[in-house]
Formats: sequence, structure tokens, C-alpha cells
Amino acid sequence: MKAILYTKYGSPDVLQLKEIEKPIPKEDEVLVKIHSASANAGDWHLLRGKPFMIRIMGFGLLKPKNQILGADIAGRVEAIGKNVKQFQPGDEVFGNLSDHGFGGFAEYVCARESALVLKPASITFEEVAAVPAAALTALQGLRDQGQIQSGQKVLINGASGGVGTFAVQIAKSFGAEVTGVCSTRNLDMVRSIGADHVIDYTQEDVTKNGQHYDLILDAAAYRSILDYKNILTPNGIYVFVGGSTAQLFQLMFLGPWISMTGSNKIVSLFMEPNKKDLVFIKELLETGKIAAVIDRRYSLSEVPEAIRYLEQGHARGKVVITLEDN
Repeated sequence: MKAILYTKYGSPDVLQLKEIEKPIPKEDEVLVKIHSASANAGDWHLLRGKPFMIRIMGFGLLKPKNQILGADIAGRVEAIGKNVKQFQPGDEVFGNLSDHGFGGFAEYVCARESALVLKPASITFEEVAAVPAAALTALQGLRDQGQIQSGQKVLINGASGGVGTFAVQIAKSFGAEVTGVCSTRNLDMVRSIGADHVIDYTQEDVTKNGQHYDLILDAAAYRSILDYKNILTPNGIYVFVGGSTAQLFQLMFLGPWISMTGSNKIVSLFMEPNKKDLVFIKELLETGKIAAVIDRRYSLSEVPEAIRYLEQGHARGKVVITLEDN
């Protein structure tokens, strides 16, 4: 089978398209023939091995432990191990492999059945491959860390990105009044997916317009955590799900202090893939409450270009990898 491999940390230039052996599923695994995958910020962080804590977390200190990137996949079950109960060959599935060794930028991958759910029949492989990591991050950030409630005023910073587009839609599904922050060119798109209000960050400073929010989900942190704290309501919550390394470290030091000494909570989220939440996301897809926004499509051989584009930070929604031969 064909796969995109990397054997050392570096830029997208270290990625190589190679022919390797097709994997054989273990007793508790499913072999999936991949039709589509999607790229996430985690892919280029893992590719570069930055921030360095990624290497310490078990992904390989000097070189990558897993040589095939790609967490989000959609495809068809080709074979199953003898202990697999939930799927049969021919089933159309999608899921997230970030707890299962990655491997999505390839023609085939083996995964435990807990990483997968059945694909909604009405949604294409491309559309559903764009969903898992971004939608799970948005859901867990809003519901679990943010404790979102109907009627709350919610601010989504980075509303036009992969996580942000799902966050706007999921917040609306919970009954929130949603404000999305994005650039000029993305205002209409963010409105179209349900935002009640939009703020163009190139024209307006969201931290100085007099508005306050019960919940801020920050998928594009680029300024001090204290600036966002100042626009929270008295019991408001700020949730960091993406941004610069500098902002992450600031949150790690200031967040606990702010949360312990005042009524606001300042927290971060590291998405935890799980089947229960993936089923919940599937139900939102089936009922039309959320849908993927796809910016660009690339072939398997174009994965380096896809990651270069994603790393620039200007993607509108998701970047999808389509395996045409599959």
C-alpha cells in the first residue's frame, strides 16, 4: 500500500510517499480501507516535534515513534480480527486514531473498534473525515470544560478554523448566543454556519468593545490571557483549545492562580477521543445541527502541501485528504 512516512522531525519536506506492507489486523482490530482523511494542527506539531513536550509525552524523543501521521479517517472495513463484535467487512466507518497510533495518511490502517463509529449514510466520506478531532475538541471544550448552558453569551475566537467552525455550530445546538471572531474574508462564512454576531479582528478589538461573555472558547490564542479574563462575566469561563506556544505556557502558569483566587475559571483542553462523544457528534451530523466546512482537498501525494497550507493558519474550516484510487 501507499503511505506518507516521516522518519525524522522537520518541515513537510521530510514527508515521503512510499510503498509499504498492508497491515494485518490483530484480534481486536479493524482493517479500514481509507477513502478520506483530514489534516489537523496536531499533524504539523508532531511532524516538527514542537513544542518539545510532545516528544516527552511519548511520541519519540529523537525521532518519531509513529511514522505515519493522520488521526481523522473515513473509509470501509475490509477485514476484522476475531474478537471484533461491532463491525463487519463492508461497513462504512469514520473515527479518530490519535489514541491508536495515528496512521491516517495511508491507503489502509488498522484500528481498535473503539476508535470508530458507523458513517452516516447521507454524508460523504470527505465530509465525515473532516469531523472527528475538530468536532470532539469543540464539544469537549464547550460542554465539559466550558459547562455551556442555553442562553449564555459565548465567544468563539478563531471561528473560521477547523475547531472554530464546529464550535459555532455546537454552541448554537446547546442554545447559546454565539459571537464569532474571524478575519474580514471569513465574516459571511461564519454567519452562514449560525453565528449570531461576528467580529472582524482586523477592524475591532474584542477585548475593548464593552461586551462580556459567559464562556470564551479560544481556538486561536494570540494575546494575553488577562485580556480575555477582563471580558468574562463574574462567573465566566475561558477555555484554551489552540494558539501559540507562548499563550499555552502563560495559561499553564496564570490559569490555576486566576481560577483559585477569583470567580472566573481559566482552563485548557487536550481533546480525549472516545466512542461516546463520537456517537454524539454523529447524531449532530445526522440531524443537520453541524456540518463540516471544507476549505481545500488534496491527494495522498500532496500531503506535504496540505500541511504547509494548514501550518500557515489561514484555513477556512478543514483540509481534507482524498485517496482517489480507494
